[in-house]
Amino acid sequence: MDAPVIDQAKLESFIMRAVGDLSAGYGGVMVSLGGKLGLYKAMAGAGPISAKELAARTGCAERYVREWLNSQAAGGYVNYHAVSDTYELSPEQAIVLADEDSPVYIPNAWNTPASMWFDEDKALDAFRTGKGVAWGDHNGRLFCGVAAFYRNAYRGSLVPQWLPALDGVVDQLKAGIRVADVGCGHGHSSILMAEAFPKSRFHGFDVHADSIDEARLNAEDAGVAERVDFAIARAADYPGKNYGLICFFDCLHDMGDPVAAARHAAETLAPGGTVMLVEPFANDRVEDNLSPVARLYYAASTTICCAHAISEGGHHVLGAQAGEARLAEVFRKAGFTHFRRAAETPFNLILEARL
Repeated sequence: MDAPVIDQAKLESFIMRAVGDLSAGYGGVMVSLGGKLGLYKAMAGAGPISAKELAARTGCAERYVREWLNSQAAGGYVNYHAVSDTYELSPEQAIVLADEDSPVYIPNAWNTPASMWFDEDKALDAFRTGKGVAWGDHNGRLFCGVAAFYRNAYRGSLVPQWLPALDGVVDQLKAGIRVADVGCGHGHSSILMAEAFPKSRFHGFDVHADSIDEARLNAEDAGVAERVDFAIARAADYPGKNYGLICFFDCLHDMGDPVAAARHAAETLAPGGTVMLVEPFANDRVEDNLSPVARLYYAASTTICCAHAISEGGHHVLGAQAGEARLAEVFRKAGFTHFRRAAETPFNLILEARL
């Protein structure tokens, strides 16, 4: 067979794309260091600052700080002023890198790909055997990274935007209803709702014992433990009845039998109740999901979401890019007659289901 003809321009372009991705991976380590060492915080609002001054403010060694700053300048994460040999964090950069309460704060999110590297041997084995990898079998950085990243996103959107997009749910929450938060993780979503709606009672369920322990501590710290409780339970058999609202936050696609989870929601929902389904944003066709956000979700889905669903039996492995049509079919099979897109963001679909 003749050797393929290589287009040199296309080759060079693709090499630079691959090197750019490799550079981003290296850069993620720098972002994590900057967050944990307080380097970004020290730069926020400080104006132009020298490496020596930043090192002094943060108690770090100057030589390391200078090299770190140069890596940040090269990546466009800080601005470099050559005349004064100083570095500056813009207000826009500070929202993403220094403000821990910002909905777009990113440093903690780098714990997730770090965990994926730690778990590479498990992923290799899963590929070769077809076996699953349960959520609790992953490296601990996964749980911290996911919880911290979603906490901020939910804080900026859940109460002010997503709940009001559901028909009549805010009024019900204000009056007082029972709420189930299925797959609650560290409990941030339950806590945010409890803080906003003191007359309602919230019940978080998750299969991961360490996450439930963390959720209880978070509720205590937030001062809402008297109206929020957390328990270890599966999505298909958690206790309780007559929930006015049942929430699935970025978790239904991880489940081995999402239809069974939706069916149990139908069985435990109060008359006139609502299911709120928050899922990673995705279109229904692969060719419409070829974007940086979709790439991130597909990658995480490969080693985390699909792997967990398979570990639970894999009756219906949705993956993190399920799309609205496949999610609607899950709820139709579970007996729901109403399903609509209530809201969306570049990262999430917010869906409403009723019987």
